[in-house]
Amino acid sequence: MQFDRELDVKGLNCPLPILRTKKALAELTSGQILHVLATDPGAVKDFQAFAKQTGNPLLSTLTSESGTDRVFEFYFKRK
Repeated sequence: MQFDRELDVKGLNCPLPILRTKKALAELTSGQILHVLATDPGAVKDFQAFAKQTGNPLLSTLTSESGTDRVFEFYFKRK
């Protein structure tokens, strides 16, 4: 998926991934896509709730392995 900005919050735990994502989305214009990389297992539920609360659609959630870490990828569209 094409995106306008990437945010790497791997290694950070709640609430930092959410806070940094909120800040990054605020810097985008309406319709732009933010790609977020996270390793916090709680990020999946946290980002689903975040999307509902803020109205910024969560377009896709992917999970991949990177060495010994599980990496979660999220694509948000700026409302």
